[in-house]
Amino acid sequence: MATLVFDIETSAIPIESFDESTQEYLMRPAQRLPTEKEQEDKRAELTRMMNLWPFTARIVCVAMINAETIRGQVIFIADDFESNSRNVGGVEFIPVMDEAELITQFWEAAKHYDKVVTFNGRQFDIPFLYLRSAQLNVPISKKNWLGYRFATEPHCDLAEQLTFYNVSGRDGAARRFTLDFYCRIFGIESPKAHGVTGMDVGQMVEEERYEEIAEYCIRDVLATVKLYDIWKERLEGIK
Repeated sequence: MATLVFDIETSAIPIESFDESTQEYLMRPAQRLPTEKEQEDKRAELTRMMNLWPFTARIVCVAMINAETIRGQVIFIADDFESNSRNVGGVEFIPVMDEAELITQFWEAAKHYDKVVTFNGRQFDIPFLYLRSAQLNVPISKKNWLGYRFATEPHCDLAEQLTFYNVSGRDGAARRFTLDFYCRIFGIESPKAHGVTGMDVGQMVEEERYEEIAEYCIRDVLATVKLYDIWKERLEGIK
């Protein structure tokens, strides 16, 4: 059974790109606050949150690795998309023109896999991909990835497995931590060790640091592969 491990990076669409009515709707929670300072802080928070919503952000990079062969691809939007792709350690870096092409190439690769592994993909990556694909009218080759939550086939979400499906709530023994935290605890090099986090991606897009985004994204995926191997060896099967 071929297993795909993947991660996406997203960046907010400038709010000025939306019509006035939509801008007002997105910022409406700020207008309900009593002071200008509170309103300003809330607008800043909402602007940051727009990076996480599929109708106010776009996918700028997707990295994927075959868990068995540790070979894969990083597909990323870049201004110099006509430049040649490059291969680094069995991972092909592929610049593309726009988000629609990125998602199309991802679904083309995904159809060759029976199983998918993510970290927090059930809550974020997969719904985001489905909704952006629908908005851009890109055919989806795998429509079963949300699956049954309390199963690891076809989708194994490590964030759910390492919390035993949130059995402890926010503060119990199996509370949820970040991928960075789990990596440090299990002795895996953290994808954040190079000083980049997902919160930096929007700024990196503005600065046209596309290759750096791709390199960060693949580090996330390689760390997820190692965490998946540990889960399979030490925790799989616990009920």
